[in-house]
Amino acid sequence: MLDKLNIRRRSRSLNQAHKVALAGAATLGAAALAFSAAPSQADTTTSEAAAPAPVKFSSEPIKDVKASVTDQLADDSLKVQAIAARKQAAAQAAAKQKAEAAAKKAAAERKAEAARKAKAAAARSAQRPKMAPVSAGKTYGNNLDGWIRQALDIMDRHNIPGSYSGLHRNIMRESSGNPNAINGWDINAVNGIPSKGLLQVIPPTFEAYRIAGTSANIYDPVANIVAAANYAADKYGSIDNVNSAY
Repeated sequence: MLDKLNIRRRSRSLNQAHKVALAGAATLGAAALAFSAAPSQADTTTSEAAAPAPVKFSSEPIKDVKASVTDQLADDSLKVQAIAARKQAAAQAAAKQKAEAAAKKAAAERKAEAARKAKAAAARSAQRPKMAPVSAGKTYGNNLDGWIRQALDIMDRHNIPGSYSGLHRNIMRESSGNPNAINGWDINAVNGIPSKGLLQVIPPTFEAYRIAGTSANIYDPVANIVAAANYAADKYGSIDNVNSAY
């Protein structure tokens, strides 16, 4: 009897607990349903904040960006240096071209002057009347006197002015009568064309004024005298007008 009573009590306790549990579950279900059906303001805000806005990137260059004052000054300094370097290079190139042009002009003028002298000497020789040759029987001594007299005869045939005294005076001043004399110290020697022979003629002058038929050797006394007298006639009118270095 007691056992049946206890069983009934447990059954009522379980029924009550079951009902309480069911009631709690129903309450929770209703609350959940209400929460789902009507979302709160907080849920809406959270949902909106979670959606990130798209980020846009532009390929256009950034404009109006200025360098610092230091960078600008550095750039200006480099530009000034570059301009100065270009100006200096241009000035050097211009100076070089000017010097080369001047050198070419001077060389052309020297060449033209030498050609003019040679042409003038040839023209004078062609214009001079041909005189009768000296008699085959005439001889000259192989000394200063003989050289001067033979040279005077050749000068006479080619209409080259000059006298015995004029030739002798200049020969003694220039070489003391030595046909092998050579000047190794004056400006001509410095330039590599020393004066040679009785009347101290430089090779270019000897070649330009030598008379055809005389020796091509600058040390030949007669050829040297005649070429020098021919040059003196062209420059001074006559060897007689020469009283110093010529």
